[in-house]
Amino acid sequence: MLKVWASVITGAFLLGSVQAVHAAPQDQAAPLGNFAPKLITGESWSAPQGVSGEEKIWKYLESKQESFQIGKSVDLKKQLKIIGQTTDEKTGTTHYRLQQLVGGVPVYGGVQTIHINKEGQVTSLIGSLLPDQQQQVSKSLNSQISEAQAIAVAQKDTEAAVGKLGEPQKAPKADLYVYLHNGQPVLAYVTEVNVLEPEAVRTRYFISADDGSVLFKYDILAHATGTGKGVLGDTKTFTTTQSGSSYQLKDTTRGQGIVTYSAGNRTSLPGSLLTSTNNIWNDGSAVDAHAYTGKVYDYYKNKFGRNSIDGNGLQLKSTVHYSSRYNNAFWNGVQMVYGDGDGVTFRSFPADPDVIGHELTHGVTESTAGLEYYGESGALNESISDIFGNAIEGKNWLIGDLITLNAGALRSMENPKLYRQPDRYQDRYTGPSDNGGVHTNSGINNKAFHLIAQGGTHYGVTVNGIGRSAAEQIFYDALTHYLTPTSNFSAIRAAAIQAATDSFGANSSQVDAVKKAYTAVGVN
Repeated sequence: MLKVWASVITGAFLLGSVQAVHAAPQDQAAPLGNFAPKLITGESWSAPQGVSGEEKIWKYLESKQESFQIGKSVDLKKQLKIIGQTTDEKTGTTHYRLQQLVGGVPVYGGVQTIHINKEGQVTSLIGSLLPDQQQQVSKSLNSQISEAQAIAVAQKDTEAAVGKLGEPQKAPKADLYVYLHNGQPVLAYVTEVNVLEPEAVRTRYFISADDGSVLFKYDILAHATGTGKGVLGDTKTFTTTQSGSSYQLKDTTRGQGIVTYSAGNRTSLPGSLLTSTNNIWNDGSAVDAHAYTGKVYDYYKNKFGRNSIDGNGLQLKSTVHYSSRYNNAFWNGVQMVYGDGDGVTFRSFPADPDVIGHELTHGVTESTAGLEYYGESGALNESISDIFGNAIEGKNWLIGDLITLNAGALRSMENPKLYRQPDRYQDRYTGPSDNGGVHTNSGINNKAFHLIAQGGTHYGVTVNGIGRSAAEQIFYDALTHYLTPTSNFSAIRAAAIQAATDSFGANSSQVDAVKKAYTAVGVN
């Protein structure tokens, strides 16, 4: 059975961090092709008398079939499959997630969310569809190479760049999709190379199922109760586990656990489980990583009722003291990894809860919207990690200010221009670097969130802020219920408006703040 959206979507924490060794050539298309998301919001549709349950979804889609450009004669139930359903107990809205199929094969990026309120009305649809005229897949829907061969192609390509690969961090697999490549739908395997030796690498590959060629590739490596003192000398208390006469840096009270290891300045993971004979901990990096991971878990659990980053209690593993003078931190789809910094530009990365909240939120995004880490969807992926990483700390509007030794911070949500980010859509970066500007353009959505929460006047538009708490709830609901892998800036505006409408009403000050904030940053 094909598993859709199983890969972890993550992103680098640092702005302009380590140069990617597998960056896509400039003449290659973005991985999502060029079909635009469909946004149908702001109208309520009621099902015909006697129609109930999922059948409402199909009746609604039939009524909109012409606007989707997928042909009136198409059997929608053969082209769309419901792959998820959740009901928001707070609002009574039921949220459906659908996957587009062509000949039974999922379309890469062809995901939609549809929403039915407690009165039984469809309120909105957000997502992407491959139009009828682009559904004629070149050659056939029968793969000419196997899954194993596709994986081997990706591994061989990576080895050509970095040398012989060590053992994969997680078992490789390849999923078959209809993929829009340079405007032409083709059959392709999507796979991932994820290794630590000879260096940390995590690259997503799109391999032609016809001839085994590499259609596209890009990096997705995530570069961005005992007592003890953290890196900055502050005393913390946290949960540990007694094992015989010693204690382990292991918390079994949250989900499936929080466990912290040390790599001992090597690159093997997860490293050694940290222990203490007296439950007093003197490793500041380990103290911060363990305690702040618990803080992230508690934030999502207490505010949103979410049990760990996947919603199902996923064990949260961290490794500190990775490599030597390593200026980064990353989430590799399995665990968090932290460098000690070089002591000149950065101090030890666990010192800042922004870092831990940011990286673990990439896991939340992967488990929900699955925002593709490229172009506008990648910028939203980064921005959402900034939003919740910053919210977890909740002290200012800076990102990474506790780890930077001479630059003040990495980013500012209040004033993105301080750190070379645009603060409106018109000024966005449109080149090929940084996966199409995922770190650079995140400043646009960061500024919109700041205006919604804090208020202010931006490019002549005045926004009355609604407070951090309400803004966080709106963006969490938008992420978990409305956004899809292909969502762009227009889509997050529509999603945030709908999420605010669900919780506060269409004529509320919260909806007004969302609309004005996005207008202020040039997103319509």
